[in-house]
Amino acid sequence: MVERPYTLLSCGMSIDGYLDDATRDRLLLSNEADFDRVDAVRAGCDAILVGAATIRQDNPRLLVRSAERRAARVARGEAPHPLKVTVTGRCDIDPAAKFFTVGDVDKLVYCASGSCGSARQKLGEVATVIDGGDPVDLHRVTADLAGRGVRRLMVEGGGTMHTQFLTAGLADELQLVVAPFFVGDSRAPRFVSDGDFPWGPGRRAGLAEVRQIGDVVLLRYALSDRFVQSSHKS
Repeated sequence: MVERPYTLLSCGMSIDGYLDDATRDRLLLSNEADFDRVDAVRAGCDAILVGAATIRQDNPRLLVRSAERRAARVARGEAPHPLKVTVTGRCDIDPAAKFFTVGDVDKLVYCASGSCGSARQKLGEVATVIDGGDPVDLHRVTADLAGRGVRRLMVEGGGTMHTQFLTAGLADELQLVVAPFFVGDSRAPRFVSDGDFPWGPGRRAGLAEVRQIGDVVLLRYALSDRFVQSSHKS
């Protein structure tokens, strides 16, 4: 059996299931207390993965914010921040994005086979470009990450990445935060898109925790039998 990291999906959405609205401004779906909770989860992971679309749209830093948590990582013999990982088919990513330029940590780009050459020319100075298959195969990606020492992987979006990890059966845990408002615009991105999900009416996901955090609620789901082994780390 090919090893893969314990994989945790983290997402915030509106009551009606949207990750954002249809404007150019980023929609804040959480609050400071929950941002701090997410920071703690990040600090306990070996790598954070987002899709290329999330880099283009949100320009995330993907760093551990707390100096105390960074120091604790260093004391454990780890880098201050988790490894940054992205997945792309066309490599339509700006090398000046914060994903690449912020944080003294390695960055990995898993690219479709046909785009690897151009991706290395474009991003070779700011990241390690890896052939992810054609199209990119997440089983291959997660196996490669395991081979690089990643034991715990946090997937922070966007909807395409969430959908692909869930439909591929590669998610062990889902941490879903629901914001107390509606977006109500079908042009906006949703938490997941259409797909053949392992969980349906005949196989319900296990609800492991419900927690109110200020005006949002955290729903934590166990998606595999690996959940119990790693639940104490989040």
